[in-house]
Amino acid sequence: MRVIAGTAKGRTLQSVPGDATRPITDRVKTALFSILVSQEMVVGTRWLDLFGGTGAVGIEALSRGAAEVVFVERSNQAIRVLGQNLSYTGVNDRSHVVRGDAFDYLRRADVGHFDLIYVAPPQYQELWQKALLQIDRRPELLTAEGQTVVQIHPKEDDPDLLLQNLVRYDERQYGSTRLIFFEPVQEAVRHIPTV
Repeated sequence: MRVIAGTAKGRTLQSVPGDATRPITDRVKTALFSILVSQEMVVGTRWLDLFGGTGAVGIEALSRGAAEVVFVERSNQAIRVLGQNLSYTGVNDRSHVVRGDAFDYLRRADVGHFDLIYVAPPQYQELWQKALLQIDRRPELLTAEGQTVVQIHPKEDDPDLLLQNLVRYDERQYGSTRLIFFEPVQEAVRHIPTV
């Protein structure tokens, strides 16, 4: 697991031992950032890496020019690894690590607005649905053109999840990883194909 591009390009990131985190492969991360860079969703943006883990996604965003990434993580072991990875890659000056529960964080009144919220919780616990529903109930968490990206195993997908303020506008699958892209309902028109 390494940083693919930007100021920390080539730096290898430490992993969290065990299976409590959901690591992203370099292949999936390359594809993800290819999409987000083409949408101008990286440089100068503010991100929330909701289940921070090793920090691989948020660190990639910072390396590529994101203005700030807030990492939320409750595991002490993961927080130690995340802190080491942030220091090693030299991007800790634009990061903020919140030790605690992701769902408690989403309920806070002082979190501000994010251009991108990344959701990649531990697998098979229905945590991504719970997080997405909580984000959906608080549309002010996203900027007007913001979006939420969910990283799951394809078997976890729930296309019938009832959302009021977010709409699924894209999904990509890379082996055993599916990325699902959601945006505010009022922005959905930009992704409707013209005939």
